[in-house]
Amino acid sequence: MALMNRLRVFFDLVKFEHTVFALPFAYLGMVLAAGGWPAWGKFIWITVAMVAARTLAMSANRLVDRELDARNPRTMNRPLPRGLISSRAVAVYAGVSLAVLTVAAWQLNPLCLLLLPGALVFLLGYHYTKRFTWLSHWILGFTDGLAAPGAWVAVRGSILTPADLPAWLLLFAVTFWIGGFDLIYGCQDVDVDRREGLHSIPADFSVARALLLARVCHALTVVLLASVSLAMSLGWPFWVGLAVIVAMLVYEHSLVSPQDLSRLDVAFFNMNGYISITVFAATLLALWVR
Repeated sequence: MALMNRLRVFFDLVKFEHTVFALPFAYLGMVLAAGGWPAWGKFIWITVAMVAARTLAMSANRLVDRELDARNPRTMNRPLPRGLISSRAVAVYAGVSLAVLTVAAWQLNPLCLLLLPGALVFLLGYHYTKRFTWLSHWILGFTDGLAAPGAWVAVRGSILTPADLPAWLLLFAVTFWIGGFDLIYGCQDVDVDRREGLHSIPADFSVARALLLARVCHALTVVLLASVSLAMSLGWPFWVGLAVIVAMLVYEHSLVSPQDLSRLDVAFFNMNGYISITVFAATLLALWVR
């Protein structure tokens, strides 16, 4: 019983359910690189690597921001500020996640292991960026976006040839997608960010400008996803899925305005979870029918 309670606290700490945002894009890079479903060994180790990477990043985030979280009414009830878990325990979880990620990269191929230190710079460093730049939204997006080319490299063992262009398009599609909805999410912390001297588009400029930029980011996301389809010669299922994604993005942006952020959680959690699953399912179907 005590073990189950600890696991529940840990899953709450790292928001394990939010893995749905990044994992489908890792799988997207995986199936595009393989031209379909890869060998099960690749699938398993890519999944292990992605879950470990996200757990490492979130554990580090909670440690780095624990004092800020304790002073923010929105985050003060997280497990670490409430004392439900110790900083030492979170550090141990982060260390275990790093070890698992390293083993997974080693199991996948030499290039994955070679690129791991560069990925760690973002996984462990993006938490600090809000302290000195409003570009933090897109740095977070880029960090999450690394899941797609990471899975591509895991399958193909390359990233710099002309044939690897779709991996780069996916990286920036996710960068703008995540950056866009982080702009929306950041609108709820304007007063706290200004008080703490933290930087974000909503705090440094305005909520209205943040929401406008979020729309621009998501328009770029659609363009980049369409470019992936053209580069990979994906068929009609992808384009149907992309049309659904456009509709969901339009609906997401209709839920929030500078005057009303009351439905922000629906826009952030529900819609973006649906979007990531939709793009993966549409791509997998497009590869299956062609």
